[in-house]
Amino acid sequence: MKDFGLSRDVPVRKGMTALLFVDVQNYSAEDGGEYAGLDAATREERYGYFFREMRTRALPNMQRLQQACRTAGVEVMYTVIESLTLDGRDMGLDYKISGLFCPKGSRDAQVLEAIMPVEDEIIIPKTSSSPFISTNLHYVLGNLGVKHLIVCGVLTDQCVDSTVRDACDHGYLVTLVTDACATHSEERQHHSLANNHGYCRQLATDALIAELAALS
Repeated sequence: MKDFGLSRDVPVRKGMTALLFVDVQNYSAEDGGEYAGLDAATREERYGYFFREMRTRALPNMQRLQQACRTAGVEVMYTVIESLTLDGRDMGLDYKISGLFCPKGSRDAQVLEAIMPVEDEIIIPKTSSSPFISTNLHYVLGNLGVKHLIVCGVLTDQCVDSTVRDACDHGYLVTLVTDACATHSEERQHHSLANNHGYCRQLATDALIAELAALS
């Protein structure tokens, strides 16, 4: 195999980097989406791991990353599951089959308060696992001059993984923040990160914040 002398292990660069939160919205909260109708015991049995990880690890690290990126002048962006219509007729077939439906303008479609966008930070609604399929994200990132994409959010093995793989195929240098994403079980988290490793650079929050601090 020819060696082109290229690497995924490239530090982010000032003026060429964006942080993308994937689906960190009320739909993914304990009182949102599919979780809202569950009694406390059932929610704990099925999703206790996920919500504990969100509260104690993923969300606090997302908040730290968000602040570090704002301080460093890195673009902070968000994708949310949100239909363009009230009845979901515009959704992709997979989302219709899966029931991943957040009506236009609904509470479920709003970014979680813990990482609430400020000023004119960009929020892009999507109706597919990868935002590169159902939105103009690639066009917007191109207009912003982004070459390095930092990705975190939920679920690690679904929309986050799809986003990372498509971003790589679109020519971005992708950094997945391993402790700022979460999914429904420890096994799924582990396997997803292992499978994803060949597509992107993987860093923990502390390491990436140190890298971002050098840009300030």
